[in-house]
Amino acid sequence: MELREKVIVITGAARGIGRAYAERFAREGCAVVIGDVTEEAGRATAAELAAAGGRVAFTRCDVTRAEDCAALMAFAAETFGAVDVVIANAGVIDEGDFLAITAEGFDRVMDVNVRGVFHTGQAAARAMIAGGRGGVIICITSTVAVVSDWTEGSYPISKGAVAAMMKLMAISLADHGIRACAIGPGAVNTQMMASELENPEKRRIVEARTPLRRPAEPEEIADVAAFLASDAARYVTGQTIYVDGGRLALNYEMPPRAEGA
Repeated sequence: MELREKVIVITGAARGIGRAYAERFAREGCAVVIGDVTEEAGRATAAELAAAGGRVAFTRCDVTRAEDCAALMAFAAETFGAVDVVIANAGVIDEGDFLAITAEGFDRVMDVNVRGVFHTGQAAARAMIAGGRGGVIICITSTVAVVSDWTEGSYPISKGAVAAMMKLMAISLADHGIRACAIGPGAVNTQMMASELENPEKRRIVEARTPLRRPAEPEEIADVAAFLASDAARYVTGQTIYVDGGRLALNYEMPPRAEGA
């Protein structure tokens, strides 16, 4: 999976899984551009990775603004010479059942999770086409786009939309040498999930619905992003890779552990 010298742009990479992507690609010898709305955390992450020897730069980007996404790609091209891989990672969560969703909350989630991916994807494609060497766009969906979680409000709706948008990208951009894929994580051990995983009953549920009986670590999601970004995945487009510990294969909960297991 030769990735060295590729230029990787990641939105929402100041912390969590986004930061894990940045760390993985920096370690692979890529140039990494972090775009995030949280400036202090974004600059700190870029500085830490650069201090460890990575070629990493930060610029503020609000993915709900088309002009910010275009500026992010221009910054990457000016700083490192190209845009090879873009990971549309920025997103927000929600909570509550269907009747608890408010119009304001729905708009907020759709604005970041769907409109943000749309703006990021279009800006990425235009930069890649202008660069003349194709590229890869990786969207982030979720297992809840397939098996909806009634406690997560409009979040599953937004992730279903992202999965559909990725397929349209793949079809529309294929003749430009651009692949579009998605990663669908299950439960991941991040700051965002900390409150759930610290609650014994909620952690039991996560473990019971996951054949591997644990949440993923952010680095395990980043491993899949590295594959999709590489030429090892050169014939993969229009697909979502679910990194879920087997969750989508399981109809009910896992049976009790066998004695001594």
